[in-house]
Amino acid sequence: MAGGRFSPALLVLLCHVLFGSSSFQPALVLDMAKILLDNYCFPENLVGMQEAIQQAINSGEILKISDRKTLASVLTVGVQGALNDPRLTVSFEPNFVPVMPPALPSLPTEQLIRLVRNSVKLEVLENNVGYLRIDQIIGEETAAKLGPLLRDNVWNKVANTSSLIFDLRYSTAGELSGVPFIISYFSDPEPLIHIDTVFDRPSNTTKELWTMSSIMGERYGKRKDLIVLTSKRTMGAAEAVAYTLKHLKRANIVGERSAGGSVKVEKIRIGDSGFYITVPVARSVNPITGQSWEVNGVSPSVNINAKEAVANAQNLLVVRSAIPRAIQSVSDIIRQYYSFTDRVPAFLQHLESTDFFSVISEEDLANKLNNELQSVSEDPRLMIKLTQDHPVIIEEDFEPGNIPGDPAFLRNLVDTVFKVRILTGNTGYLRFDKFGDVSVMAKLGEQIAQKIWEALKDTENLIIDLRYNTGGSSASMGILLSFLQDPSQQFHFFTIYDRIQNTTTEFNTLSGLLGPPYGSKRGVYILTSHYTASAGEEFAYLMQSLHRGTLIGEITSGTLMHSKSFQVEDTDIVITVPFINFIDNNGECWLGGVLGSYMLGEKTIEQGSEPERRASLFIMTDLRYHLCLRSLST
Repeated sequence: MAGGRFSPALLVLLCHVLFGSSSFQPALVLDMAKILLDNYCFPENLVGMQEAIQQAINSGEILKISDRKTLASVLTVGVQGALNDPRLTVSFEPNFVPVMPPALPSLPTEQLIRLVRNSVKLEVLENNVGYLRIDQIIGEETAAKLGPLLRDNVWNKVANTSSLIFDLRYSTAGELSGVPFIISYFSDPEPLIHIDTVFDRPSNTTKELWTMSSIMGERYGKRKDLIVLTSKRTMGAAEAVAYTLKHLKRANIVGERSAGGSVKVEKIRIGDSGFYITVPVARSVNPITGQSWEVNGVSPSVNINAKEAVANAQNLLVVRSAIPRAIQSVSDIIRQYYSFTDRVPAFLQHLESTDFFSVISEEDLANKLNNELQSVSEDPRLMIKLTQDHPVIIEEDFEPGNIPGDPAFLRNLVDTVFKVRILTGNTGYLRFDKFGDVSVMAKLGEQIAQKIWEALKDTENLIIDLRYNTGGSSASMGILLSFLQDPSQQFHFFTIYDRIQNTTTEFNTLSGLLGPPYGSKRGVYILTSHYTASAGEEFAYLMQSLHRGTLIGEITSGTLMHSKSFQVEDTDIVITVPFINFIDNNGECWLGGVLGSYMLGEKTIEQGSEPERRASLFIMTDLRYHLCLRSLST
C-alpha cells in the first residue's frame, strides 16, 4: 500500500531534469503536480509538494534529457520514489486515444446473459462440495437486472452444497459495487457488517460498503466451510472479495498472492503535451485491518501453485469437515475420563467457543487443541498430539496368581528385582526398577524383609537408586514409605482419586511390617535421572515432600502412567487424559516432574543435619557423583 510523505528532494531532481531541456516548459511539471493534487487518492502525502516545485523552478541546476520517452521513465522513477507508490507512472504517448468500454448495465439483456454464462462456472464435486468459478464481479446494477437468472442458475444451486470452493483465480475485472452482494451471500442477514470504506479523490467523497439485509436468492450463510482460490492474476473487485472474506474469518484463501490492483486508476493527460500520468484516484480501507488489498495483494492461507489449488482446497475441506467431530470426540473423552472433574465444564465451554478458523491441516488442529487445553488447564498431563501410531495401553503389573509359591523361586525373584549392597562408609544401597503390585509385594513380603531390611538395618545412611525406575503400582509405595518412618507414629502419605472408578483412597503408615523398619533418623538419598518416571518419580516427590529424603541427580521425566490415550475420531490425533489424581500429604495435586536438591555435577552442599551433610559429602565429593554412579553399576 502506498504510504509516506512527499519527498521534496526527489521532486527537485525531477524539475531539474525537466527544465534542463529547452524543449520542455515548467508548465509540464506544474500541470503534473496539479493532476496529483486534484486526483491522487493519498492527498495527505502531497503536503509540501508545491513548495518543492517552486524551489526547483528557482534553482539554476541543469540536467539535460532531450528524449521524451527517457524523460517519461525518469519522471516515473521520481514520482514513484517520492510517493512510494508503484502505480504512479508517466508515459509519452502522443497518439494515445482513450477507449471507454461500454458500461455493463447499458448492454442488451441477451448480451449480459451471455457474458455472465461465459464468466461463471458451477459444478458439484465429490462429497457434495460445490465449485463456483467467477471470472468477473458484476456490479450492483447488472446484478439487479439479471437477478432471477443468477438466483435460479447460480446461488440457489450452490446453496444446497455442504461446502464451497469459490474460484477467483481468473477474475481480472469487475465492479466494486458487486462486492457487498457476494459478502452478504456468505453472511447472515443480521447484524449488518461494515466491509469496506472507499475514498474517491476527484469527488472528495467517502462511501462505506455494508452487507445487505435482503438479497435475491438463498444465502449460503456463514456456517459452511468456504475456500477462496486466488492466483497472481486475481485483480480488483475479486481481491476485495477475497480480502474481506479472509479478514472476516469467513474463508480460507488457497493459491497464490493476488495481483495487488487498485480500486480505480485513471490515465490523465498532462496539459496539452503528449505526456500522460496514470494515477490511482480512489482507495479502499478495510475496517478490520485499517489497510487494503491494493498494491500488496491478498496473501493466501495456503500458499501453493495456482494450478494445484483445487486439489489442495479439496484436501483442506476434508480437514475442516473433521474439526466439529474432533472437538466433540475430545469433549466426550475429557467429560468421561479427566480426573479434575470440577474443571471439565470450563474446558468444554472453552472448546465450544474457540475459533478454529486458522486450522488448515490435521497438525494445526492437534496443536490448536493442545494449546487451548493447556492454556485453560495448566496440566502438562493432558496432551493432544498428532501421531501415526495408534495408542497402546500397557498393562504393567504382575498377576499375583501367576507367581508360583515355591520359596526358592520367590527368593530368586526378589534377588532379580532388588539390588542391595553395603558401600564404603557403611552406606546402604538399594536399587529396584519397578514398583510391583501390592498383592505381589505382599506375597514376597518375607523374602523382601530378609533381602532388604535385614541387610540394611545397621547402615548409617541409605541410597535408593531410582535412576532406572520407570514406574509400576503407586499403591505399593505405602509399604516402602512405612519402612522409612518411625513405626510408633502415624503418617498420612498420599491420596489417589480414580476418575474411572470414582473412588478416593488414602495411604497411611502401615503396621505389622514383616522386617525391621529403617526408621526416620538416618539419612536417605534418592538418585534420579531423566528416565525416572511414574511411580518412581512419585516416590521421589513424596520423600522430598515428607522431608524424609534428599534427591540427587537429574530432573525426572514428568511421565505419569495414570493416563489413558485415545484416538480422536476419524483423525491421526491422540489425546492423553489423566484419570487419576495423585494428592500429596499436604493436599496438593502433583502434576509430574521432580527437581532434586543436588543436580548432576553440582558441588554446593545445602545446610542440613550432620548425617545429611556426611552422606552428601560422601556422594558429591569423596567419590564424586559420577564415580558413585560407576561404582553402583551392576
